[in-house]
Amino acid sequence: MKTVEIIGYKRANLGKTESRRIREEGSVPCVLYGGEKQIHFHSPMILFRELVYTNEAHFVHLNIEGDEHQAILQEVQFHPVSEILLHADFLKISEDRKIKMDIPIRLVGQAPGVANGGTLVRKKATLKVYGFPKDMPDHIDVDCSELDFHHAVKVSDMKLDNLQLLDPPKASLAVVEIPRAAKMAAEEEAKAAEAAAAAAAVPGAAPAEGAPAAGAPAEGEKKAGDAPKRMQVKNNIQLEI
Repeated sequence: MKTVEIIGYKRANLGKTESRRIREEGSVPCVLYGGEKQIHFHSPMILFRELVYTNEAHFVHLNIEGDEHQAILQEVQFHPVSEILLHADFLKISEDRKIKMDIPIRLVGQAPGVANGGTLVRKKATLKVYGFPKDMPDHIDVDCSELDFHHAVKVSDMKLDNLQLLDPPKASLAVVEIPRAAKMAAEEEAKAAEAAAAAAAVPGAAPAEGAPAAGAPAEGEKKAGDAPKRMQVKNNIQLEI
């Protein structure tokens, strides 16, 4: 896994006022956990570009006024409107201690369902894994080459060497969905078929519009047993009897 270097400066004062001043100067308030004590520092916001705005996981080499630490970015907070980075938490790591990390996933392979008009939908952006730092990958590939309509790749389908998956086994990572228009057309056809079947199963039920009633003769046909009509001429006018 790649490593990003972050240079930090210790904070003399804590609190909201000081944090606001740090952000106005273009830096991010930070905390390093996992050591003998917490270390509060701030770092230039521009250094977080390769760490936060990426689709790969990274280790972090922290240099806080000459004190060096190996860490991972554990949590970040963004402003809900401006999306400016507000705060960052780091966790100190060592090679002999297992850690938890969220590793980005990449969808690879051509899904047959997509070739037939479906849409490949990503259900999760990362997988939470547990293991030693040396076994952590930059990203995790999810093979979609066998996905057809309504088929999904689940967490239980993933096998990673030396890593334990912490997400629910039944959670979906990617699924091929039918386009909305095709789905609505299929639902309408199914409803029509159900309605026709239900009407046919009820004796005396009204037939569909334009269809003859059950047992009724077709147009131009005579029912069995109909007596022939007799004609009588009276005053040069034919009358049916």
